[in-house]
Amino acid sequence: MSSTSNSFDLPASDAGSDAKKTREFKVIALIAVAHFVSHVHIMLLPPLFGEVREAFGVSYFQIGFALTAFNVMSALLQTPAGFLVDRIGPRAMLTGGLILGGLAVAAAAMLPGYWFFVIAYAFLGLANTVYHPADYSILSATIDHKRIGKAFSIHTFAGYLGSGVTPALVLACAAMWGWHGAFLFVACLSLATALLLVVAGSVLPRVVHKPGQAPTKADQKVGLDLLLSAPILRNLLFFFCLAMANGGIQTFTVVGMGQIHGTPFSVASVALSGFLLFSAGGVLLGGIIADRTPHHERVAAVGFACTSTMAILMAWVDMPGVVLIGVMSLGGLLNGIIQPSRDMMVRAVTPPGSFGKVFGFVSTGFNLGGMVAPLLYGSLMDHGEPRAIFMIVTGFIFLALITAITRRKPESIA
Repeated sequence: MSSTSNSFDLPASDAGSDAKKTREFKVIALIAVAHFVSHVHIMLLPPLFGEVREAFGVSYFQIGFALTAFNVMSALLQTPAGFLVDRIGPRAMLTGGLILGGLAVAAAAMLPGYWFFVIAYAFLGLANTVYHPADYSILSATIDHKRIGKAFSIHTFAGYLGSGVTPALVLACAAMWGWHGAFLFVACLSLATALLLVVAGSVLPRVVHKPGQAPTKADQKVGLDLLLSAPILRNLLFFFCLAMANGGIQTFTVVGMGQIHGTPFSVASVALSGFLLFSAGGVLLGGIIADRTPHHERVAAVGFACTSTMAILMAWVDMPGVVLIGVMSLGGLLNGIIQPSRDMMVRAVTPPGSFGKVFGFVSTGFNLGGMVAPLLYGSLMDHGEPRAIFMIVTGFIFLALITAITRRKPESIA
């Protein structure tokens, strides 16, 4: 099997320990910024659901269909993107993804009509396919194995931070310039990040295909056999369950709490931001915990128990605003702590040099969940059943818990 890490041509400046650490810092910073922007793309629409729905005169189900188009594209093409990362290089793929993402968001804001909006979101989903394969390939190729867990943690933290600040950011932009202006602001952010990678991306590795080293059909077959193995498919299911659970919380908390308890829009938005921001902080804490224990399934079990309790309270208890914000923030903290253990469980069953392919594949679980969740939860909203959303979220949390705690421990960790 061809190894991603073996395909990279690392600069000679990495010879010294200090130079290597400096380069690692720059690499992590660039990857973190790109991952931050990718999550801004993902969370751009949910806070503006109401405005966009009214602008096009459509239902929640139809607006949810735009997110489904996003996730269909990502689900279908993320695994091929992982193989393409190995072939043409993660830096080029990552830069191209940011450019395409910026153009897609701008098109969604500027082109007239609902179906143009859906098509633009499909292209945004195409742009989204590059992030996990490229990011994990770059990190696994450039970061010392003693620090790889923390690098994964910072990478995930940046994504959660992007999700956490986006609701407040886009609502502020929309208050000044309308939802079109909020979309155009995010488009400029994406293109500026792509420019940053062009200017400062020399520290990122490139793929070098020397004679006899290019991926062969035999390599691709071995790669497919790996992706279809039981441990990897189990992680795919695990990621799907997380997507279904988080999709309900992140996308429908604001409108759902409004219908169930009459929670003010502003209070529910702050509570959602608290969930996402504390998730980001929990990721950093979870990175420390993941480096200190091999029992990642136990960490996941505790986190899932708390987040399921949070979802039940949201559905059945009319909490005061301060209490709701506190409960969702605590739930977000525990949800974030789970994430590094999630990555370490995938790492434990991944052969060296296959992080791009494997993470690209298992991450399609997020997209598969993203295909189903908006339509399912949007339909429940349209039929006046917002409480059912949180019940289904709880069910998927428990399924993810079962998937984690019953996994067979690998005999050795790469």
